[in-house]
Amino acid sequence: MFSQIYYVVRSRSDGRYLTAHPETASKGSNSPSFLLLFNEDFEALSYLNTHGADVADRFGVESVPGSQLKNLLKRWGFAGVGIIRDPLLPNIEFFSLD
Repeated sequence: MFSQIYYVVRSRSDGRYLTAHPETASKGSNSPSFLLLFNEDFEALSYLNTHGADVADRFGVESVPGSQLKNLLKRWGFAGVGIIRDPLLPNIEFFSLD
């Protein structure tokens, strides 16, 4: 995992990363956020075009070396990562930082 390059989606306006909140119990609760990772840049673009075509132009795709993931997760306070296995469905595998 740490020797691979991953791709993330990031907002061009405020620099925030695209995340998932799988444990949202109620509105207003601070559920843990998971950074969404893609194995290829075209998968990230496909995800954007499929699930957010009307806002896709507001986001960019960036590469992140696996060796920098742990520091990025800690700096932004993410609980872990969600690796997109199929960008069209989407099929996501969640991994905790623990």
